[in-house]
Amino acid sequence: MSNIEIKQSIQAARELLGKEKGLSPAFRAAMSVMFVAVSILLERLNLNSKNSSNPPSSDPNREKKKRKSSGLKRGGQQGHVGTTLKQVDDADEIEEILIDRSTLPAKSFTHVGFERRQVVDIDIRRVVTEYRAEVLKDENGKRYVAPFPEGVTRPVQYGNGIKAHAVYLSYFQLLPYARIEDYFRDQLLSPGQLY
Repeated sequence: MSNIEIKQSIQAARELLGKEKGLSPAFRAAMSVMFVAVSILLERLNLNSKNSSNPPSSDPNREKKKRKSSGLKRGGQQGHVGTTLKQVDDADEIEEILIDRSTLPAKSFTHVGFERRQVVDIDIRRVVTEYRAEVLKDENGKRYVAPFPEGVTRPVQYGNGIKAHAVYLSYFQLLPYARIEDYFRDQLLSPGQLY
């Protein structure tokens, strides 16, 4: 049965109900509700991924597109330029690993150089900058204080870097405020320090 045949049958039934004069109002109302229910169910049958939010995998009798074989192996092909990490010339820290010469055979060795490997990591740490404004007093006892940098208005406050990081975590990474608070408490504050 196609949807068109069902719709035509419902329309014909409605017309027949309209012609019948001896039917009770309760029966007419019940039949009207039935027609609406059948129409709603019929519309649900017509939903697919193109006219609703249903995923394409839920489409009945959908055509599965087959991948065309290129004859090549999966993965990167010969001559393909990769995008791996590149070593930098000026590493922030250099640790020299020397050979324990006691593990070598008793021979004479010449230092040839080093083999390099680099580890890229991130160092999240707090940096506390203390501003000390010079205070002068004249012979009358009047104090003169050097001006602090713009924005430095409290004895202790967060810097712009922390504020920007908090906004990034909240608005871009969509982390809840409580988790951001835990993150800053765990990572950036020293034990026992109030924030």
